[in-house]
Amino acid sequence: MTSVSSDVFEAVTSQLFVELRQVYKDTGKVTDEILSALSNVYQAPLLPALDLVDSRSVSRLVCPAGRQLYQVIGSSGTPYTCFKGNHYCSCPAYRFSVLNKEELSMCKHVLAVKLSDAMEVTKKLEVTDKELTDLLINLE
Repeated sequence: MTSVSSDVFEAVTSQLFVELRQVYKDTGKVTDEILSALSNVYQAPLLPALDLVDSRSVSRLVCPAGRQLYQVIGSSGTPYTCFKGNHYCSCPAYRFSVLNKEELSMCKHVLAVKLSDAMEVTKKLEVTDKELTDLLINLE
């Protein structure tokens, strides 16, 4: 992806999440139009990501120092650490399909974080600075 097309992609997806936030806030639902647009952009990871959001598997961990990261409990029950801003996830699918093969722009866990935040259903968990540091140190 060139930087121009990357910038356009970011602008379009950013607007899509703004619309999702507003529609979900107003109706408590995701419209067919937004689902269709999300499906066109994210394809394979969308439905599993929506399942993770529906099961309230996304948490934002915040420590007293103000640092934060996301943790998503995967469908197998395994917790994965995610960073929304740079689309990082500790799951094997991220390393294989996003980084190595470049088949996807993000895994289902990062997409679940973005969806959960847009819908304002992300759980907030306060952790100590040490707990957050330990999570970061133990990333694979």
